[in-house]
This record gives sequence, structure tokens and C-alpha cells, in this order.
Amino acid sequence: MANKCLVVVESPSKAKTIGKFLGSKYKVVASVGHVRDLPKSRLGIDIENHFEPQYIPIRGKGDVIKAIKKEAKEAGKVYLATDPDREGEAIAWHIAHLLGIPQEEACRIQFNEITKSALQNAVKAPRPIDQKLVDAQQARRVLDRLVGYQISPLLWRKVRRGLSAGRVQSAALKIICDREKAIQSFVPREYWNITALLEKLPPGKGQKEAGPGKKGRSFSAKLVEYQGKKLTVGNKEEADRVLAAILPEAFIVEQVEKKERVRKPFPPFTTSSLQQDASNKLGFYTKKTMLIAQQLYEGVEIKGRGTIGLVTYIRTDSVRVSEEARAAAAGYIKENYSEKYVGNQVYSNKKGSVQDAHEAIRPSYVDLHPDDIKDSLTRDQYNLYKLIWSRFLASRMAPAVYDAVSADIRNGDYTFRASGSKLKFEGFLKVYSTGGEEDEEKHLLDLEKGEKLRLEEMLSEQNFTQPPSRFTEAALVKDLEEKNIGRPSTYAPIIATLIERKYVDREKKVLIPTELGFLVTGLMEKYFKEIADTGFTAGMEDRLDSVEVEHADWKGIVEDFYKILAEELAVADKEIERVQLPEVLTDQVCEICGKPMAVKHGRYGEFLACSGYPDCKNTKPLVSKIDVKCPRCGKDIVARKGRSGKLFYGCSGYPACNQVYWNKPVQKECPRCGALLVERKTKAGERACSNPECDYKE
Repeated sequence: MANKCLVVVESPSKAKTIGKFLGSKYKVVASVGHVRDLPKSRLGIDIENHFEPQYIPIRGKGDVIKAIKKEAKEAGKVYLATDPDREGEAIAWHIAHLLGIPQEEACRIQFNEITKSALQNAVKAPRPIDQKLVDAQQARRVLDRLVGYQISPLLWRKVRRGLSAGRVQSAALKIICDREKAIQSFVPREYWNITALLEKLPPGKGQKEAGPGKKGRSFSAKLVEYQGKKLTVGNKEEADRVLAAILPEAFIVEQVEKKERVRKPFPPFTTSSLQQDASNKLGFYTKKTMLIAQQLYEGVEIKGRGTIGLVTYIRTDSVRVSEEARAAAAGYIKENYSEKYVGNQVYSNKKGSVQDAHEAIRPSYVDLHPDDIKDSLTRDQYNLYKLIWSRFLASRMAPAVYDAVSADIRNGDYTFRASGSKLKFEGFLKVYSTGGEEDEEKHLLDLEKGEKLRLEEMLSEQNFTQPPSRFTEAALVKDLEEKNIGRPSTYAPIIATLIERKYVDREKKVLIPTELGFLVTGLMEKYFKEIADTGFTAGMEDRLDSVEVEHADWKGIVEDFYKILAEELAVADKEIERVQLPEVLTDQVCEICGKPMAVKHGRYGEFLACSGYPDCKNTKPLVSKIDVKCPRCGKDIVARKGRSGKLFYGCSGYPACNQVYWNKPVQKECPRCGALLVERKTKAGERACSNPECDYKE
């Protein structure tokens, strides 16, 4: 029997799904992400040798690499099936290097969705590794390493340990800080809205009553013009003058415009638009969206069908959809809704051919309705899959059609405007709602030119202009994409880093820069103008894209950037004085000397230290209570972080009491054995007994 073909992917769950489809002739193994990278302990870039990266096997990956080499040696053919993007191409390139696969060998297979047909087609059309994609990834990796490993130590020395700077991270932080400055400097401006509540006169001879009572006759019209020019009412005195000038019996319909209004569906999701919609509609943070989407892509166990990938590749800037997927969607829409719901929308990408090797994010099987597989998914998986499924199906449906009416109503020199609309054909709204005002119907006016109207009431309302809104994660993602800063696949880790570094606080879903964030941004603006400048960062993104599209010299791009960086580093190191951050005092008191404890930052994160240092050197962990009492001693259970950064829950009486839980305990005893129950992250979000010898669950 001929040797099996070896297929190497990144993820074990992806390997499981692919193995099911390819069958017994193939052995599928996972590299578990990257196998080679730049060393963590040093810069790892030979600046003198034209910025040559010094890659090494990643620590802890020795057994994985050894296993892949063993399987490759016994295989008849090796296929590298990593993700279809720059990062995936680079992982394949590193694996090929370790396995000694020649550069020209057709070993790379690519697919946009994990389905049987996509995989079978992929293994029939292997290609050599695309060096343009690899170089595009290397350029970004090397640039980010140069910025991070040379500016971050400077911040450690001048400000405090644990800080960092980044090519995209610093630009994103500046955007958040600039917005906060705009909010702080904002001066509200007063204005008044003047509205007339009007009523159609009762029908006269030959007129038809609109309905019982006043139904269909009353509506509101907003004051918009004076003597044909836009009118802004700035204060109460002006509002009172306008109200005094209005003649109650002189409201006449001057112009009526009736037309059909068409609302086209949105294109299918890209990475960025998925992050924004999941944030706005599901309340997901970007990091959570990407985590759940990755699970849907790599494969989920579906009752009756086994493990299948539910959506196409989730890192894409493209809105393109394959002909096969279009045909499948059209067939599904025709069968389930009717022919008139089938649309023929054409969507175009914002940026040429970059990252367009794969499609938009869509369901792998359009006939797999979210409700049909709800029982096999977690709540988050179901909600995100439903969002992706609905958005894609809607993108292939006909536009929604409204009957719309707009009327200008004169009263002397003043013009009031009223509008209304009614949904005539729901089209794509049958499956996908934008959740905004556009989805709401407004009373459809039945007015005729020259018609006189009766005034019910005049209303004047004081308002003030509002400052710019703080960024939510969705709004920041949208702004970064519009400014061409970074790539959508990097937005989630960038936002997570800003929060982790305490540069930004997330309060009620909005991002607020901290004093530390302002401080670091100030230093970056003064000493590293290009890195903090959004325009420069966007321009650099275009140059990096040229490596992928035009195979530009990536090392030349890095060299041009580093000349600027090296000069700025020398100046910054010389001029920046040691920054003394103010102490953050807590309400906890030092049990040794009685002074308040302060939050400090060390190698393993935050901890508490006596503000009386150096006279008192008392320190203790920074913990938070969770309103659960220790079953052993009755003291509070608190959340702690170990040296590895992993969260656990232990008794505040430690070391006298060493009660510990790895899952969050709740104040409820197990009805079987009396131990505390803990929360477990399962599909059902169940609670289980903390006693390992008891299997109670609820």
C-alpha cells in the first residue's frame, strides 16, 4: 500500500474536521500555530546584514516539530494546508524549511472553507509557496519587532516596567487620546428645535375621510427654512420671536414629493464589518468575536453530521463571493421565500487585490439554517453564526422598497418639512435587520399641494450640541479601517493590548484613555512622530501591501523606516527624563505601619505595596472579592492571578488557609456532598460541584 499523504494545518480542531473529509489516504496533523519565530529574549534581527530575521524554533514546540518531521519522512506527499492569508503562508514557509521541502515544490494547498468539495479541489491543485505573501508577513513582523523591542525598553527605563509601543498600537492609542481631548475641550452650543403639530382638515364635500377620528390626519413638521434659506435658532429669544411670527391659520402645503425609496442590502461580512456588527448587535468584544468565529470556521460537532466547518475563512478584507455560493443562495431564497426575493447585487472591495485570495465571510452551507443546528451550538456560537448566515443571505436578496413622501409646508416666510414612509416590499429585511432608524416606518402622509392645514400645537425644545462620542470597540475598528491603519485581523489583539497595558480603560463598552495612556502618547508624539502619526502609519500600510501585490523589496522598506527610527531613538534616550507616575492609593491599610497601600507594577503584574516605602517594605497580592465565603474558615474568597497570569480563586486567609478553586465558586452548596459549586465554561454554562469525587451538575 502506498504511503499516506501528510496534511499539515495549524489547529487540532481544524485537523479533526479536515481528516473527516479527506479520508483514510491522508494523515492530518496540527502544528499548533507557528513553529519558528524571532527569539523572545533578544531583538533577533541582524540589522547590519540587511535586516535578516534570525528565526529559531519556538520553545515548547520541539515535540510537535519532531512528530511532524517523523510523519513527513514516512509520507508519500506532504501538503501544507495552513490558513489562506499572509500569516498562514508564513507558517507554511517555516514548516517547509524545517522539512527541507524545496521552494519550487507544489506543496501548498489552499481553501476558503472546510467542506468536502473545497478540500478535494484543493488537493488536486497544489502550488508552490507564494514568496510575495511570505515577504509581506516578514516585513510586518520585522517592522513590529524593531518598534516594539527598541521603544518598549526605553519606556521601561523612563516610565515603568511592562509598558510597550507598537507600529499600529501607538497610532490606535493616539486616536483614542485625540478623541478624549476633543471631548474635554468641547464647548456646547445652544440651539432650538421648533416643531408644528399639524392636522389635516376634515374632508369637505367630495373628500373621503382618512379614517375614524383623527387617525391619518395628525403629523409633525419641523421648521427648516426662513425666506428660502436654512434656519438655525440659537437661543430662547430667537425661538420666541419665531413662535410669535407664526400665523396659526396660515399653514399651506407648498410642495409634495412622492416616490419609491430603495434600500439595498449590505455586502457580506469582512473581518472588520463582522467585528462591528457583532459588537453593536450582540455586545461582543472584538477578541470574543474572533474567538467564536474561529471555532465556527475550524469545525463544530453537529448532531447527525459530525464535525463540520460552518463558515468560510474569517480573516478577509474581501466582499467577493464565489459563483457556487451565489447559485446556492439564489436557490435557497427562491425555494424558501420566492423568486421576487432573489437579488443580483454587485459589491466591490475597498482595496484592490490585497487579501482577496479568499471570499467574504459566509456560511459554508447556506441551507444549514441557524435554528436547525441551535442545539449543537453554544449560545454565543449560535448568535454569531445566525448573524453571519443572515447577513450573507440578505446580501443575495432583493432590495427593500418603501413608499416615501416629503412635504414642504409654508407659513409666511417660514418653511416646515414633514416626511413619512411605508414599507412596500421587505426584500432583504425579511432575514436581516440593521437595527437602526432606517428600519422603522414613519407615518405616510396623505397631502396635496395647496392644501390648508390646522395647527394643533407649536413646540419649541432647547438642545445643545453634543461632544464627539467616545470610541466603542466597534467604532474604533471602523475608524482604524477608514484611516487604513493596520489590518482587521490585528484589531482585536491591539485593543486587548491597550487595555492590558492600562493605557485604556473599558467602561460601559466605551474606551477611555488613562493618565498613563496620555503620557505614553505624549512621549510618542514628541519623540516618535511617524509612529504616532496616523497618516504616516497608513502610508506605511500601503508600502507593506505593495510587497504582497507588486513584490516590492521588503527589506528596502524596513531600511527606510529604520533610518528614521534609529535617529529618534538616540534623541529620545538622551532627552527623556525619568517620569515619576503618581501613586494610586487604595482603601486598604498596611497592617504593619497603618499607612495606605498603593498599587505597584512588577514583573508579574500589579501588586500592593505600602506607601510608606522605604521605611516599610510590606507587600501583598492585589486581589478582588467575589462575594463568596471560604467553606473552611469563613473568610472571603478572592480572585488572584498566578505568576503565569492565570486567574484562580483562593481564600483571603492564605497562608493560614490554603483553600483554592480553579473555576469561579458561587455561594451555593452541592446538595449531595456540601462542597461549593463552581461555574464551568461549557455550552450550557453549567454549575458543577468543586469536589473532584462528586459528579453533581446543574
